Amino acid sequence: MGGLAAFLSGCADRFRSYNGPEVTRLRMYKTRRLLVLDGADGVLRTYPIGLGFAPEGHKQFEGDGRTPEGTYTIDRRNPNSLFHLSIGISYPNEADIAFAEARGRSPGGDIFIHGGPRRGIDLMNVRDWTAGCISVTDRQIEEIYAMVRNGTPIDIYT
Repeated sequence: MGGLAAFLSGCADRFRSYNGPEVTRLRMYKTRRLLVLDGADGVLRTYPIGLGFAPEGHKQFEGDGRTPEGTYTIDRRNPNSLFHLSIGISYPNEADIAFAEARGRSPGGDIFIHGGPRRGIDLMNVRDWTAGCISVTDRQIEEIYAMVRNGTPIDIYT
């Protein structure tokens, strides 16, 4: 019974609550490896980030290891992610799809802001390890997951 209680308390800890100002926009700066959560009156939080394994340039094709650039929307959440918790970014948009299809390729998809992996990747001294997603620590994704709502815009800059 004690083991079950410990398990359940660990799960509940991932789902933090947030009662502060609304997050109105996210800004991500790839070169600076920085995620900014903005509210109506300015910056609410900033987080250091990791990117895809080939971070320079806009994501164009599935498997290229790049993180998208441009304006997207937070469009989904995954409480059962293999990467602790995750929130989805609306990549690919129509332009991304058209670009890739014109070249006979897939644009890829499933771009998320997420925590660390539950298993399989040693993150020691590796900043840019994802397949194109944005990584933060588990504790940070718990805060972001609580603060950011679906429909929030995200601007991803070089």
